[in-house]
Amino acid sequence: MYRKSGGRVGRLRHTRLWQMHATAWVTIGPMQIGMIGLGRMGGNMSRRLARRGIAVTGFSLDAAAASGFAGEARISITSRLDHLLAALPAPRIVWLMVPAGDATEQNVSELATRLAAGDIVVDGGNALYRDSQRRAATLAKHGIGFLDAGVSGGVWGLDEGYGLMIGGERAHFEAILPLVRALAPAPDRGWVYCGPSGAGHFTKMIHNGIEYGLMQAYAEGFALLAARKDLDLPLGEIAEAWRHGTVIRSWLLDLTAGVLGNPAALVQVGARIADSGEGRWTAHEAIDLGIPAPVISAALMARFASQGADDFGARLLALVRNAFGGHALPPKAPPPDP
Repeated sequence: MYRKSGGRVGRLRHTRLWQMHATAWVTIGPMQIGMIGLGRMGGNMSRRLARRGIAVTGFSLDAAAASGFAGEARISITSRLDHLLAALPAPRIVWLMVPAGDATEQNVSELATRLAAGDIVVDGGNALYRDSQRRAATLAKHGIGFLDAGVSGGVWGLDEGYGLMIGGERAHFEAILPLVRALAPAPDRGWVYCGPSGAGHFTKMIHNGIEYGLMQAYAEGFALLAARKDLDLPLGEIAEAWRHGTVIRSWLLDLTAGVLGNPAALVQVGARIADSGEGRWTAHEAIDLGIPAPVISAALMARFASQGADDFGARLLALVRNAFGGHALPPKAPPPDP
């Protein structure tokens, strides 16, 4: 872990960065965190933290989800919020990994009434950055810190680490730095302090908009290749070859190659591609700022169009989204009535 004194950050094991007197951080015992939301992301983030020596108290109303942590060292699960908060030493750090919208709003509102001045809430979901700015202001009235943390990594994050983009007061960010370093692919990379409240979720929103464009370009390219039946192109082998040495290699291409290595899966999946919100927000932001974003906007429109289509590119996109984020696969559409 790390301790700050007079602007210097140094290595210190089994301590927690937290309470500040004047300009000096003081250590007050082993680091612990509360995690609300134990789904694909929150569950594996909890495991990654615990495997790096950080104690996690998780909150879940789902008994099956709780049972999935049986035998995990340094992780305890409770179905009562008051038990979670009582288990954490003050000042407390509570990390939210719940869906954006009502679920986040309800949890932040509840925590505002239960936490104390000096505690910190971290929202790691994909919230709209303007909502995060508002929530930060609301909690600040109670003396509670708030950080908006964009988190990327999907189902691979447990082993590979997560990319983190964090906004909020710098002092609050410094307080959770040991968590950030534990979650990231390496302590010194894969994370960034983006700036004031809202900056983390704004950065993640743009990240996801770029993701939309990249995925759409791959889907369209492979759809064109697939359309030339006369050439009998080996799509999986082409994707695998492109992974090495070419200027379009990327992790998304790695996943695409894996998907194309199983052609039967493309036949079984539906062609409806959901949009999770960030693409819409990015397009709105481009309009508000007067910044041309034709690729991202067109990728968003393609997802809308897929919701009534049945084409190769849309099915490929659905499988790649499942590969990196565990997103549900749409069922194959039934044949039309004769």
